[in-house]
Amino acid sequence: MLLQMTTPALIFPAISLIMLAYTNRFLGLSSVIRSLTHEYQQHPDEALLLQIDNLQRRVIMVRNMQLFGVLCIMFSIASIWALSVDNAFWGMGLFIACLVCMAVSLLISMYELILSCHALEIALADMEKDLKQISHPILSRPRRRAKRAAVKQERKEVQELEDNIK
Repeated sequence: MLLQMTTPALIFPAISLIMLAYTNRFLGLSSVIRSLTHEYQQHPDEALLLQIDNLQRRVIMVRNMQLFGVLCIMFSIASIWALSVDNAFWGMGLFIACLVCMAVSLLISMYELILSCHALEIALADMEKDLKQISHPILSRPRRRAKRAAVKQERKEVQELEDNIK
């Protein structure tokens, strides 16, 4: 396969937007850590320590996401340089390294998102009873699992009725 100089250049817009999202995520996490640290200093609580620990791990993950994003840009630049001096072998290798770095960055981002959602579920677990008592039609809708269970039960009942008719 012949790789042109413009191919690695296509990475720049995508990685720029990804890096912007990572920076925003980092700033949001650091803001939450500062406020929780201040709150912990005022009122020490083990739950706050667990949240701060989770946030610290997520900040490290965001740092690693940014690191692999920067490496992606650097490999892309090196790939363009190699292609400009007519070295297709190094150009292709560096471009593959660029794509691997982008994939690693996105995989870390996906894992960090999973951790984030898990942390939110834990934080909201204490409020689950209160959420169930809300009478607002949108907020009081059944959870997906309960809805899936109801659909499954309904299908089972329909199947049983069909079996009885036969």
